[in-house]
Amino acid sequence: MKGTTKPWVSAFALLALSGFAMAGTVTLQHVHGLAYGADGRTLYVASHHGLVTYKDGQWAVTAGPAHDYMSLAATRKHFYSSGHPPQGSRLVNPLGLIRSGTGGRSWDKIGLEGEADFHLIAAGYDTTAVYVYNAEPNARMKAPGIWATVNDGFAWRRVNAKGLGGKVTALAAHPSDARTLAAATAGGLFLSRDGGEQFEKVAGNGQTLAVHFSLDGHDLWFATHDGRAHLYRVDLATRKRTEVTLPPLAADAVAYIAQNPAMPSTYAIATFERDVFVTTNDGGGWQQIADRGRTK
Repeated sequence: MKGTTKPWVSAFALLALSGFAMAGTVTLQHVHGLAYGADGRTLYVASHHGLVTYKDGQWAVTAGPAHDYMSLAATRKHFYSSGHPPQGSRLVNPLGLIRSGTGGRSWDKIGLEGEADFHLIAAGYDTTAVYVYNAEPNARMKAPGIWATVNDGFAWRRVNAKGLGGKVTALAAHPSDARTLAAATAGGLFLSRDGGEQFEKVAGNGQTLAVHFSLDGHDLWFATHDGRAHLYRVDLATRKRTEVTLPPLAADAVAYIAQNPAMPSTYAIATFERDVFVTTNDGGGWQQIADRGRTK
């Protein structure tokens, strides 16, 4: 983040990486996304100079391309991302929508190369639904807003997003229902059951910063800031909201949430100030694995 901009004022502030040399010496200068691999053994951090991993208590940089990854969405088989190729690359900038089935070691071009840089991407864990927030018109998307594809970009549909209020700061796709989408905005947390055509407010009247569906589809996790950071989970059937105790976050807030598919009680969170924490008991306690970008 630049200057004195606070994360809850500018939720698009970007969380990149430099100063790495070997496993255990990675320094996170920014973070652009957070996701677990399908086997649950590795936590991935999308960064300015590639994907960074945390596995078996060790930090390392992946062997894949050192793109400036501006987002990261995980499904059972793939990662989806966007952003910019590294300086000196012959690849077209921006990358458009890209997809990896190799844990980020290699990437396939899906579309909009040279036209789109998607900072917000959501993908259904076990569906073909991918949602993006498009900031500017391009050849396939004639207007800004939320767009959806169910066939890896062969066709795109702009959602009407009726009832959605406030600037969109995060998106989450339901793991098994392709038509269920959640959006975090400056005005609260919103939920759509019809592919984004209509939204209803689920919680909050202020800045919501991160949102994530539990992989069983029962709960919706979301983060807010109202002078201090909060993390909640909402039961989608009963709409009961429970606050999850956060570790101390001074002048900070949760930017990303990820769940381990192999160990469902394990979640990771990353903050705007580059702290990363892991819980193995649904938020009952947290282990810090990065402190202001310094990895442990």
